[in-house]
Amino acid sequence: MKKHYSYLLLFLLTFSLSGITKAQDFHAVIEPAKIIKTDPKLITIAGYLVVPENRKKPQGNKIKIPFTFVRRPDQSATKNISLYTTGGPGYSTTANIDSISYGSGFLKFGGFVAFDQRGTKRALPSLDCGEVENAIRQSYRENKNLDSLVKLATLQCRKELVEKGIDLSSYTTLESAEDINDLRLALHIDSLNLVGISYSGGLMLTVAKVHPEAVKTLILNSPLPSFVSYEEKGLYNINEALEQVFENCRLDSPQTYSTLKAQFQKYFSTLGNSKKFSFNYLEKGTADSILIHYGKSELLDVIVNKLNTNDVKNLPRLIKQLIEGKHQPYLNELMNSYFAGNPSLSLGMRYSIYCSEQIAHSSKKKQDIEEKKLPWLMGYRFNNVDQSLCDCWNIKPEPKSIKTPTISNVPALISAGDIDPWTRPYYNKLIKKTMPNAQLFIMHNRGHAAGFNIDGTDYLQLFMENPNKKLISKSDKLMVE
Repeated sequence: MKKHYSYLLLFLLTFSLSGITKAQDFHAVIEPAKIIKTDPKLITIAGYLVVPENRKKPQGNKIKIPFTFVRRPDQSATKNISLYTTGGPGYSTTANIDSISYGSGFLKFGGFVAFDQRGTKRALPSLDCGEVENAIRQSYRENKNLDSLVKLATLQCRKELVEKGIDLSSYTTLESAEDINDLRLALHIDSLNLVGISYSGGLMLTVAKVHPEAVKTLILNSPLPSFVSYEEKGLYNINEALEQVFENCRLDSPQTYSTLKAQFQKYFSTLGNSKKFSFNYLEKGTADSILIHYGKSELLDVIVNKLNTNDVKNLPRLIKQLIEGKHQPYLNELMNSYFAGNPSLSLGMRYSIYCSEQIAHSSKKKQDIEEKKLPWLMGYRFNNVDQSLCDCWNIKPEPKSIKTPTISNVPALISAGDIDPWTRPYYNKLIKKTMPNAQLFIMHNRGHAAGFNIDGTDYLQLFMENPNKKLISKSDKLMVE
């Protein structure tokens, strides 16, 4: 009975989701262009995938999405192809790949496609919002309210994009999933090994949901599934990652850091969101320092930014120093990142997806309840998108059907880091519940983008050699479920 129910549910989900973006009276085309430098010995097809901005209006605006497809001369043009797109949402895949060499990563398994998402930096159009990053810099330079300036900049960005005729509601995970399938069809590829990280892990799960025929395997590195309500658990996720750090302290350095958890919670609970500190900061490229004001959110940014594989070993000492008031070296580093901005991020594309798919389907009441349970994190801006900003962006929500899990028998390899503050292992356990052929790796002291190589063993290689074979952990730092 359960088996029949699963098949029926799979059919209904596929039907309801595919009906949102289909009714295609068009054929995607490829416009050749050089996107990424590639080894001349590789066979390369590169350019822009040209598709409708809104597939319900196939004769309307067209958009161009960059890609590069490479393979060795002895590799098939249609089989054993891996496609990668980066996370975010809002980051550019191709802008972060300088070149592709003959010996590059996934080429050992077959052909490889680097594909951007619509609306990102090199796509046409790109949903850039440079005004927002300028507003952030202005708020610190002039000690003005950050939220107010960012909202004004967001409204200005939206106005400029809409005046160009851009349909902001067409920049969604479902449309990006259709883009991936259209590229597959245009390149005459049988099926794909889909490689996703963070947000794009959820995107690849969506492709498997709406186009199961397009997917051979899934390789998901710290994926964020679309069906979770991220905003409702954002602070909980960070707290759970910190709990792992404090547990490490208890086990590894009980004499030095035995009370660190209590100290951290007390300090940040009593700090409040109105308490401000200041220090003199010299912006790169300038001659005169400026007085920077900061508070709880900036201090928590310092900590959360260090919840990664390379820096976690130094995090207990860092937390202790912040509690002791030794802020300046860490705040200087943080301000460098704020003022530099992120050249590969298109904030408008991020807003369109987060506002229509996460914020629109999250309960503010549940967020408030969660926040009250964690007074040491209360008021922390854990995301650069929130409800007030989405009110400015003003786009329609995606249908509730997007908040359903992917039910699939496709072989999948999923990695999770136990100190990852954004895509917690329990998200990945939820993915596995409806994917019986998925294998979940939980790696100790790994942060976001946990990867698949640990203690000298390349588990991705083992998976690609036989996706249906159960992998066995060879390390005490790795748990396989």
